[in-house]
Amino acid sequence: MSADLVWALVKNNNAFLVKRSNGQFSSEPGNLTNLNSFKYSGLANAKTVDIAPAARGVRVTTLKVKKANSPALSKNTTVIAKSRRVTAKSIANLVVRSGYRADLRKVHVVIIISSRRGRRRE
Repeated sequence: MSADLVWALVKNNNAFLVKRSNGQFSSEPGNLTNLNSFKYSGLANAKTVDIAPAARGVRVTTLKVKKANSPALSKNTTVIAKSRRVTAKSIANLVVRSGYRADLRKVHVVIIISSRRGRRRE
């Protein structure tokens, strides 16, 4: 299915949608900003990147477009355990050079820095 059709179906009703008085938010995997919009949607877009803190470093999960029909094989997970600056640079290069949503490069870097900062306080 096309991304526009999927977005038309899930934009108002899906399991990850959180409706509040000040807006609609989404807690779906692959949505880094938690905003309910087509640009940030992890459900509607074919190529998504999910960044989460891991025990050592940051876990980056990308979806393979060619394996979309088999969900178990469609995820590619990598753990990057380097310094904050090197991690941000390597994930930004991974996202841009692989063709995974280059327009969200700044969002990826901010998520990396904030996840590492929160883990440092523990």
